[in-house]
Amino acid sequence: MKRHLANIYRLGVKELWSLLRDPVMLILIAYTFTIAVYTSAAAMPETLNKAAIAVVDEDASPLSARIVSAFYPPLFMTPQLITQNEMDAGMDAGRYTFVLVIPAGLQRDVLGGRTAELQLNVDATRMSQAFTGSGYVQQVVQGELGEFVQRYRGSTQLPVDLALRARFNPGLEQAWFGALMEIINNVTMVSIILAGAAIIREREHGTIEHLLVMPVTPAEIMLAKIWSMGAVVLVAVALSLQFVVRGLLHVPVDGSVPLFLAGAALCLFATTSMGIYLATLARSMPQFGLLMVLTMMPLQMLSGGMTPRESMPEVVQTVMLLAPTTHFVELGQAILYRGAGIDVVWKPFVWLLVIGSALFTLSLQRFRKTIALMA
Repeated sequence: MKRHLANIYRLGVKELWSLLRDPVMLILIAYTFTIAVYTSAAAMPETLNKAAIAVVDEDASPLSARIVSAFYPPLFMTPQLITQNEMDAGMDAGRYTFVLVIPAGLQRDVLGGRTAELQLNVDATRMSQAFTGSGYVQQVVQGELGEFVQRYRGSTQLPVDLALRARFNPGLEQAWFGALMEIINNVTMVSIILAGAAIIREREHGTIEHLLVMPVTPAEIMLAKIWSMGAVVLVAVALSLQFVVRGLLHVPVDGSVPLFLAGAALCLFATTSMGIYLATLARSMPQFGLLMVLTMMPLQMLSGGMTPRESMPEVVQTVMLLAPTTHFVELGQAILYRGAGIDVVWKPFVWLLVIGSALFTLSLQRFRKTIALMA
C-alpha cells in the first residue's frame, strides 16, 4: 500500500510539472476563475440598467413633459429630446436603445376621450435590454397616462398589505447568483479539460510508452491524474471565492467554504474520471474538444445551474440525476447561498460518491483497454 501511494504521489507531481510547462492551460485556468467569473456577474445584468432612451416630443404639452420626466436612472439614462430627423441616424449609430415618439395633439386627444397612438422604436440588436426595456417603457407610459386622466398621482389603497421578504439575497442582486454559478459550472468544465488533456498530452508527447515500462498500474496512473488536476481546480476555486467573489464583487459567502470545497472534491473525482474516459475515446485534442461540447452542454444547461430543475420535463429531471453536476449544483447553492450544513446536503454528497465511483470504474476499464492496445 505504501508503494502504491508513493507511485500515485510521484506521478501526480509529474502531472503538475507538465501542467506548469503548458502556458495555454494555465491561461485557461486563470481566465475561467477570474475574468469569466467577474464578467458573468457584472457584464449582463438581468434587470434593466442605464438604458439609453430618447424622446421625440411633438406635443410639447404638460402630459408629454410628465412622460419624459418618468424615465430616470438607474433603469434609464436621462432622456434626450431629439427631432424626428435625428431619430433614425441616432439609432443607426447605436446612441439610443429606445426612441419614444409622442405625436402632436396627444394631450388634446387624451382629454377629449379620443384614441391616441405613441410610437416606440427599439434597437433589437441589444437583445437583453430590448426585451426587458420595452415592457418597462409601456408600463411607464400607461401609468402616466392613467394618472393624468384621473388628475391624481397615487396608488389605490388595497385592503391587504403584502410584505415582500427576499431571503438570502435581499437586494435581488444578479451578481450574487452569476458569480457563484459561474464558479460551479467552471469546476466541471476545467476539470474535464485538464484530465483529458493530461491523457492526450502523454500520447502526443510519447511519454505514455515510458509509463508502460514502469512498475505502475493503470489505476495508479489514473489516480495520479485525478488528484493532481483536482487539486489545481480546488486551489483555483478557493482563490476565486476569496479574491474575485468576496473581494472584487463584494458578494457575501455565509456558508462553509471548507464544506463546499469538500463537495467540489467529490464532484472533481467524478468529472476528472469523465474527462479521462473522453480522452480514451478521442485520438487528438480537436476530437476531444468536440466530445467536450457534446458533454458540457447538457451538463450545464440541464443540471439546474441556469434554470430550475422543476421547470424541466420530468424525464429530463430523472435522467439528470445520473449527472454529477446536478448534485454539485444542489449542494453548492445550498451551502454558498443558504449556509446549509452537512445535515442538509448529505444526500448530494452520497450521490456524488456513488456516481464518481461508477465513472472511475468505467474509465479505468476503458483506460486499461487503451493501454493494452498501445502495448
